[in-house]
Parts: sequence; structure tokens; C-alpha cells
Amino acid sequence: MARTATSFKRGAPLSAPQPTVLIICEDSKSGKNYIEDAAHHFRVIVTVEIIHVGKTDPKGIIEEAIKRKTKYDRIFCVFDRDSHENWELALGMTRDHKQISLIISYPCFEYWLILHFNCNRKPYDRQGSKSPGDCCVADLRQITSMANYDKGGGTAVFANLIDRLPQARKNSLIVYNQAKIDGEMNPSTEFHTLIDYFEELEAELLA
Repeated sequence: MARTATSFKRGAPLSAPQPTVLIICEDSKSGKNYIEDAAHHFRVIVTVEIIHVGKTDPKGIIEEAIKRKTKYDRIFCVFDRDSHENWELALGMTRDHKQISLIISYPCFEYWLILHFNCNRKPYDRQGSKSPGDCCVADLRQITSMANYDKGGGTAVFANLIDRLPQARKNSLIVYNQAKIDGEMNPSTEFHTLIDYFEELEAELLA
């Protein structure tokens, strides 16, 4: 995927020894591409993989993370709430695996992208044949600059939104904290914590 000059402003990846980091995503190229570009921006080295078809539910993703945990210092499982089944079972599987962290978006990754523009707290529910995630993507495409958003990963989303990243991180934290207070996570995302980790790791490597 082509990157704009903006995403290279921070220079080449840092040469200091880095922890081994695996990030496992659902079957969404847009999310994978965004994470790879974010890691590149913060000059950290991570392995980003999409679990093969048949394991794209949270339970399957976490099972894969547990299977591979001895090979990595940190593993992040990035997935959408949307309409997945076995949700509570999946979340409980990580309790005894401290190096595995979950990055959950309600209803989907595209809500994180919306937060680059506004702090919308409208819940997303199924509407006819559209899942909550489908409805969120439709809202994202209502934003003029995101009208041609391709969930298949055809656009350099991170590079195009880099100037709005500070606002997205601020909005995401506000929304997440309010969601915890309200006891209603729809909508919210923990994606800001992954960006925080990249930034913290970069700072450690520069120290």
C-alpha cells in the first residue's frame, strides 16, 4: 500500500532492540493497514496478522494468541464487538495470560475512525439486514472526506488522518471513560490504548 510523505516524517524504524509484538486482527484489511502504518509512524516494529477464515471470531483470535504467546513479549488481539457470539467466553480466556491484551471496538474499528471527526455516542444497533458494524461504516461514509472509505483496505487511511490523530485519541478516551461510567460500551473503542503503546514504546527506545 502506498504511503504519503506524511507517514515518513519521523524517520526510519529505531535500531534499538525492541520487544517482540504480535497484533492479531479480524478479517479486515483496513484495520490491518491502519495498524501497520501507525507502527511505522511511531517507528516501532510489530507483526500484524489477519487470522485465516474460520477463526475471525473473538474466541478464535484469542485461542490463536494463547497458542503463540511463548514466541512474543506482547500480543494484542484487535476485534470488533459487532454481533459476535461467545463474547463473554472469549473475554474470560485471557485472564491467566497477562501478556495478551484486547483492543475492542464497539461496534467496529470504523468507530475509531469516526472519532477523528466527532465524539458521537449514538448506539449502533442492527437495522434490517445491516449489522451494527455495517451501520457504523455507513455513518463514517457520511463524512465528506471518508465518502470513499474502503473496508478492503484500498486507501491510506492512517496517512490521510494523521493530522486528526490527537483529536481521535482525546475523543476516544473521553468516550471510553464515559461508556464505563454509563455501563454501556456501545459505542466506544480501546484503540487509543494501542496508539498509546506505540508512543510509549517509541519513547522507551529513544531514552
